[in-house]
Amino acid sequence: MTDVRPRLAVIGAGPAGLGAGLAAAARGIRVTLIDSAAAAGGQFYRGPAHGLGARRPQALHHRWRTWERLERGLARHLEAGTIEHLTDHHVWVVERTVRPSERGLSTTGGAPPSGFTVHALLGPLQERPVTVRADAVVLATGGYEKVLPFPGWTLPGVVTAGGAQAMLKGGLVVPGRTAVVAGTGPLLLPVATGLAAAGVEVAALVESADPRAFLRGAGALAARPGKVAEGIRYGARLLRHRVPFVPLHTVVEAHGTERLDAVTVAALGPDGRVVAGTRRRIPCDTLAVGQGMIPHTDLAGALGCRVDGSGVEVDDEQRTDVPGVWAAGETTGIGGAELSLTEGHIAGVSAAARLSGAGPDPRAVARALKSRTRTRKFSAALDTVYAPPAHWPEQVTDDTVVCRCEEVTAGRVREAVTDLCAGDVRTVKLLTRAGMGWCQGRMCEPAVAGLLGREPEPTRRLLAHPVPLGALAGTGTDGDDGTPGPGAPPGRDAPPGRGDPPSPTPPVTHPG
Repeated sequence: MTDVRPRLAVIGAGPAGLGAGLAAAARGIRVTLIDSAAAAGGQFYRGPAHGLGARRPQALHHRWRTWERLERGLARHLEAGTIEHLTDHHVWVVERTVRPSERGLSTTGGAPPSGFTVHALLGPLQERPVTVRADAVVLATGGYEKVLPFPGWTLPGVVTAGGAQAMLKGGLVVPGRTAVVAGTGPLLLPVATGLAAAGVEVAALVESADPRAFLRGAGALAARPGKVAEGIRYGARLLRHRVPFVPLHTVVEAHGTERLDAVTVAALGPDGRVVAGTRRRIPCDTLAVGQGMIPHTDLAGALGCRVDGSGVEVDDEQRTDVPGVWAAGETTGIGGAELSLTEGHIAGVSAAARLSGAGPDPRAVARALKSRTRTRKFSAALDTVYAPPAHWPEQVTDDTVVCRCEEVTAGRVREAVTDLCAGDVRTVKLLTRAGMGWCQGRMCEPAVAGLLGREPEPTRRLLAHPVPLGALAGTGTDGDDGTPGPGAPPGRDAPPGRGDPPSPTPPVTHPG
């Protein structure tokens, strides 16, 4: 018998995606959990591969009991068949579709009933196209690190703070023997303490923020005593491992020939400028650096969801302004794992109710709504504290590479502004190729905007992931008579992986 229950596609299996998937599946919705990683958990709950034989993986995490609860819940739903977990699926676009059987029909609002097709790439080379059909979508795509350039930042040995943490959590390896952890943001604390606990000599934790700024957000901080206690515990670990904490300082240069051998840090004045005469050199072979996180909004933007500078805009139910699309977690604004899990739960409850033809029961999410309000206020207070130095572009020399993909220097960006009158990031991109490489500006766009003296603006990208032309050409549409179009994948109504493949690497369709 055909299962006619609605299907929800949840993109991302971190805290937000797991929260949404488990909540929806518990309410009778078929859930397809789609993730680019080989296992659930996202960056926050990233764990070592089973083959590494880690005896105490919980030593690399906090809130481990929460992860065990999520893991058990996912296992139960996988066994029951209420959740399908698709790993190593790299989603590059989500499109709204009208099913052939619904053509010519309309809702009371005048629009034809529609679903969604999720397009992803599978395989070691990410070349095999996969499609997933769904009635609704939850975007839980997380965020990525913001790293601002400085002289020497391209040297081997300079890694992102999250990259160093991923190496430790996922591979049980450390990036070097002596490290400096620098930048700004709450991520620096677990990175520094994690590296120190793993045997790395952490020569300094260099934080550009002023600790006294926390007093301005004392009210919001006091409302989350657990978070304050967590910060105190990290501070105690720094003391235990004798990690020097250097506040109100920033890295101004990384040194080395073939790889990193030292960094220079300097004090910051009240105006955010480097104070003359305060530079000092710290020997190290690793620099883990980061200036916060940026929401990953590409899929939402391509769907037409409203996006502002802080992420995808959502309502109280985590719904975007595109019907049938919810968003949760870091993609709606950076707020940490606890907020992501809470938003995911709210999104899952809402999606399950709406797909069942009803509104969500306020009692089912009352506790989550209160937690979301408190945690958002706490995150907003942290945002006012953790911000990159206001005048960081002054330390970027003309020969410093800004766009690593296209090897565009800061000098070329400045020439585009002063000599060619470029006044925005897009014009600089056209004149210099900054942002035209593999990452499509995800890494260098904040830096280019900073050199322009502007705040980064939301960028709408058609594709959220590089896709081979062959896979793109094979993404067809249904014809007017309901038959597959010229480039449509064969066997689109067959079970996943089944059918008569016409090529060695056929597309795979997961029917809704």
